[in-house]
Amino acid sequence: MPKMKTKSSAKKRFKVTGTGKIKRKHAFKSHILTKKSKKRKLKLTHDTLVHKSDESSIKQMLNLK
Repeated sequence: MPKMKTKSSAKKRFKVTGTGKIKRKHAFKSHILTKKSKKRKLKLTHDTLVHKSDESSIKQMLNLK
């Protein structure tokens, strides 16, 4: 049986923390930034955790499960 490959798109977008949670970046921070407020852009800068309901599918893409 060959080795399972991870999804390239997933490994570029997600990182696993030391406790096993998955970090992600916010969307909507790449262009058309002039109409967005400074507060909104600052909040989009920081990383956040993946929602619990999506964790299993992302772990499957990363071959962690």
